[in-house]
Amino acid sequence: MYNRPVQVLTDLRAFRDACDAARGRGERVGLVPTMGALHAGHASLVRAAVAASDFTAVTVFVNPTQFGPNEDYSRYPRTLDADVALAAAAGARAVFAPAPEQMYPSGEETRVVPGLTAAPLCGAHRPGHFQGVVTIVAKLFNLTGPCLAAFGKKDYQQYRVVGRLVRDLFFPVELLAVPTTREPDGLAMSSRNRYLSAEQRAAARDIPRGLTAAHAAFAAGERRAAALTALVRAEVEPIATSIDYVDVADADTLAVHGPDDLLGARAVLALAVRLAGARLIDNVVLGEDPAPIAGAQR
Repeated sequence: MYNRPVQVLTDLRAFRDACDAARGRGERVGLVPTMGALHAGHASLVRAAVAASDFTAVTVFVNPTQFGPNEDYSRYPRTLDADVALAAAAGARAVFAPAPEQMYPSGEETRVVPGLTAAPLCGAHRPGHFQGVVTIVAKLFNLTGPCLAAFGKKDYQQYRVVGRLVRDLFFPVELLAVPTTREPDGLAMSSRNRYLSAEQRAAARDIPRGLTAAHAAFAAGERRAAALTALVRAEVEPIATSIDYVDVADADTLAVHGPDDLLGARAVLALAVRLAGARLIDNVVLGEDPAPIAGAQR
């Protein structure tokens, strides 16, 4: 448990000044961008940033530009007091929680447009989503200045898209990839899990079961993309309201492999499924990550 006081900032200039002041004291700034509704997975991001920096700031901002017209922006949970408490307990020194009109002032019209890394997977099913993501992340990086920024591998495509942003636009930012935090049954922790009923939550266990089956097959030598995605679909099709995708992609570029492709030593197996009103994403980097369900027997 950390006992340092946490600054809660809502003004852009005050946040920039706090980051500048930290660097002025010779401290390395850490950044953890979030949309709030924080849980243990976010706490792991904060702790990772705290371990690698001296002054860690958590941003809490439900970004309107990354939500589609029929998505859950209006009902996305806002729990700022609990978020501040969790960030403080994990060691954060500041929480930046601006209002939408601070980040998108009247008359603003500029957007950052991502490229091919954002096109497949979630990009194909949520038009404009990653444009909203990289626009807000670029704003946050500009406000923060030189820093280390922690992103979770649970949102693997987001991590890769932001990495492309940093390289292409020369942001003075080092990215830290943090492994997915999972429930004891393997389900990836997500703010949207709270949308699930008890029955849906029980059914959601089949998502990590499918990924674990594919992980075990890959470890045993299976390299056919179609065979690996079929193992996942066998678990999730019976429980999903709908499936956006189950794909195997290049772990760096996210170019999707065709069903007849043979994989190399490393690839990302990713999915997005809906259980009633909840859209859940998950992934495992084959050849790199541990199985989603630790010690599972298939």
